[in-house]
Order: sequence, then C-alpha cells, then structure tokens
Amino acid sequence: MVTGESRMLQEAKHILTAREAAEYMRISLTSLRRIEKGGALLPFRTIGGHRRYSLDMLNEYLERSRR
Repeated sequence: MVTGESRMLQEAKHILTAREAAEYMRISLTSLRRIEKGGALLPFRTIGGHRRYSLDMLNEYLERSRR
C-alpha cells in the first residue's frame, strides 16, 4: 500500500532544479530559459520563485522535439 507520504517522496525524486534539468537535457541554463520563454516548458515555481521541472515534463518536451 502506498501512503500519501511515500507518494510525495517518490514524486519529489522526479523534480529537478533548473541546473539539474539543463544537465539532464544536455543544454545550457540559457537554452533552458529560452525554451521556457518560447512556451515549450512551464516550470513549477517554489515559494521563493525558483524554477522546478518534473522528469515527465522534460521527457515529453524531448519526445516532441524529436519529431
């Protein structure tokens, strides 16, 4: 049985910072920001305004960009 707490921990493992997302995609932070400004990615924002990306979001973008 998966509890709410364990589900949150599993989901948190799939959330990346901007730097981690850029490294995952093998692009620069500037390129990541350019992709966002173009509307292809919409990161989550922390209370402090920091950008966060889910692995699912990044994988979907990478899949779309291959076509």
